[in-house]
Amino acid sequence: MAREKGSEKRQRILEAALKVFAERGFYNAKVSEVARAAGVADGTIYLYFENKEDLLIQLFEDRMDFIITRLNEELAVCGPGADEQLRRMIAMHLNLAVQQPDLAEFITVELRQSARFVREYENPRFVEYLRILRDIVERGQKEGVVRAGLDSRLIVRAIFGALDEVLLTLTLASRSRSVDVQLAANQLADLFLEGVG
Repeated sequence: MAREKGSEKRQRILEAALKVFAERGFYNAKVSEVARAAGVADGTIYLYFENKEDLLIQLFEDRMDFIITRLNEELAVCGPGADEQLRRMIAMHLNLAVQQPDLAEFITVELRQSARFVREYENPRFVEYLRILRDIVERGQKEGVVRAGLDSRLIVRAIFGALDEVLLTLTLASRSRSVDVQLAANQLADLFLEGVG
């Protein structure tokens, strides 16, 4: 029972950190603001996290678990073809802009504000996300949808780089006006599939 309550409190702190980091920016956010948003005492944060940077890393891992779980569920219900799976992955990634704008802003903007995160953190969950994308690209190469002579690692980095930039643009735009995420996803998928086909 105590572990369950602790897990619930930790999750509440992570939710609050996501909101505060998205609103105030990681650099400007204070741990006391996260504690206030979570409805806990300032010192409670340090029962679960070493410092603000550790909170950032744990938040990233938690949200990447969520994204990877959701991605695997999406890929399980779409057809087995690499082209359809790539389209589904692109659409899911870009839909964060309207479905979870705080999360989208967190992963496209706020993570880069921590020197420790950028320099030292190995990103095992991000590596897993890229592995899923690489599996799709390599399946596409076997299916003849993607040119076999291209380096799959380079293709994956190019796709992710474009996804990251477009997600940032859509996230910032969705805060002030409605955006057609599906149109952007379709066009980006067409660009990649025609470019590497």
